[in-house]
Amino acid sequence: MLDHQDLEAEVHPLKNEERKSQENLGNPSKNEDKLKSTPPQSRLSRCRTVAFFLSLFLCLFVVFVVSFVIPCPDRPASQRMWRIDYNAAVIYDFLAVDDINGDRIQDVLFLYKNTNSSNNFNRSCVDEGFSSPCAFAAAVSGANGSTLWERPVAQDVALVECAVPQPRGSEAPSACILVGRPGSFIAVDSFTGETLWNHSSSFSRNASILSPLLQVPDVDSDGAPDLLVFTQEQEEVSGHLYSGSTGHQIGLRGGLGVDGESGFLLHVTRTGAHYILFPCASSLCGCSVKGLYEKVTGRDGPFKNDPHWESMLNATTRRMLSHSSGAVRYLMHVPGNTGADVLLVGSEGFVLLDGQELTPRWTPKAAHVLRKPIFGHYKPDTLAVVVENGTGTNRQILFLDLGTGAVLCSLALPSLPGGPLSASLPTADHRSAFFFWGLHELGSTSETETGEARHSLYMFHPTLPRVLLELANVSTHIVAFDGSHWATAERLLDGAELAPRPACPHLVTGVWEATHLCILLPGIRWLIYWF
Repeated sequence: MLDHQDLEAEVHPLKNEERKSQENLGNPSKNEDKLKSTPPQSRLSRCRTVAFFLSLFLCLFVVFVVSFVIPCPDRPASQRMWRIDYNAAVIYDFLAVDDINGDRIQDVLFLYKNTNSSNNFNRSCVDEGFSSPCAFAAAVSGANGSTLWERPVAQDVALVECAVPQPRGSEAPSACILVGRPGSFIAVDSFTGETLWNHSSSFSRNASILSPLLQVPDVDSDGAPDLLVFTQEQEEVSGHLYSGSTGHQIGLRGGLGVDGESGFLLHVTRTGAHYILFPCASSLCGCSVKGLYEKVTGRDGPFKNDPHWESMLNATTRRMLSHSSGAVRYLMHVPGNTGADVLLVGSEGFVLLDGQELTPRWTPKAAHVLRKPIFGHYKPDTLAVVVENGTGTNRQILFLDLGTGAVLCSLALPSLPGGPLSASLPTADHRSAFFFWGLHELGSTSETETGEARHSLYMFHPTLPRVLLELANVSTHIVAFDGSHWATAERLLDGAELAPRPACPHLVTGVWEATHLCILLPGIRWLIYWF
C-alpha cells in the first residue's frame, strides 16, 4: 500500500516537482555540495565539440590543398597509333623496350644506319669520328613517338645488349652494350644516351663475332655482371671476357678448341656450376665457365665444375650426346621446379632436356620448325611453348604443354618466308595473348613469289579459342617486331576484325591488359599500335 505522500506524487507529478524545487531553494548549502561533487560534464562536452570541429576543418583544408592548390602531374596522352619516317636509313634487327622518361609507359630503343640524325638532333657521323654512314642509337617515347635521345655510336654494330646492370651507386642504373665493327666496344646510358665507356676491342679483323652477348657473374668484384663475347676465326671459337662496368678486357683470348655457330646459352646446373652451351652441327657442344676463365686469366675464379657434366663432355671435342633431329638451330631455357631445363630445337624436330642430366623429358613428333619458339601461358599460370611448324599454306602453329609435350591447340595460319617472329604478352587472367604474322588468304603464285602479299598481324587468346583477331596488315618487308604492355586493364575485342579459325579446347571469358606493338619497317617507318 502506498502512503499518502507517494499517492499524491503519483497523481500530481508536477506539483511534486514544484515541492522539491522549493525545498532545494530553502537549502542552498546542500545544493552547493551537490554541484561540487558532480564532474564538469559541460566543460568536457565543450572540449569534445571544439576538437571535432578542428579535425573537420583540418580535413577540409587538406582536401582543398590536394585538390586545388597542388597541381596533378601531367601524363602524356598516349596516341592509339603513331608513325615516324626516317629517310634513306637502314635498320638493324634490334628492338628493346624500357621506361626511359619515367611516364610508366614503355619506350623503344633501336638502331639505324644513316649519315645524319633526325631533325630533332643535329649530330652527324663526323661529329663522333665515324665515316658516313654510321650506326645511330635512338630512344623514342612509346606514348607519342617523340625522340628522347639520339646519337652516333659506332661505324657498324655486330652485337647489342640492353638492360645491363651497372655497379651500385652508379648514376646509370642500366646500360646498352654495343660491340661494333671494326673493333669498338661501347656502353651507353639507356636513359640519357651518354657514353659510359668506350674502348677498342681485341678482336682480329678476320674474326666473325658470334651472337649473343652473354652476361656472366661478377668476377672483378665491382658489383656489375661481366660480359662474354665469342668470335670465330678459321673454324675455331674463342671467348673474350670484359668488365661490365669499365669495358676493360679481363685476361686474354681463350680458345674453345671447337668450331661452333651463333646461339650460345649460359646454363647453370643444379649444383651451381656455370656452363656455355652452343650448337655444333647436329650435336650439342659445351664448356665450363671455370675452365674458360682459368684459360684467359691463368688463375682460379669464383666458378666451379660439375663432375657429372665433365663426364658427359668429350675431353677432345667438347661435344655432348646428340639429341637433335637434324642440325641444332636454337637453344632455349625453360623454367622448371628445381632449375632451368633446356629446349633443343633442331631443323626436323625438338626435345626438352632435363637441366641436370640432359636426358629427354619428352620428344614430340618430328616437325619442321620454322622460327624460334616462344613461351606463354595457355592455361592460367601454366607455361606452354608455341612452335611454328611448316611454311606456306601448310604452316601450323602448335601450342605444347611443357610438362608433357601434349598439343593443347593447333592453328592453321599461312605465311610467307622471312616473316617476323611471333610474340606473347601476359594478360590479367594469368594467361597470355599471342601475336602471329601470317596471311589470311594466300593469293596467286606470282604474288607470293614477288612478296606483294600483305602480312597481317593476328592476335590469339586461349579464352577465345574460336577467334583469331586481325589487328593490322603491312605490304612491305618487316625488319623487327616486338610487343610490350602496361598496367591499365582494358578490353581488346572492341572494334577488332574477327576471323574464325579451328576450335581449340576450353572456351571461357577473360580480361585483357592494354598493350602496344612496335613494328619497324625499312626506311625507317614506325607503326605503333595501342590497344
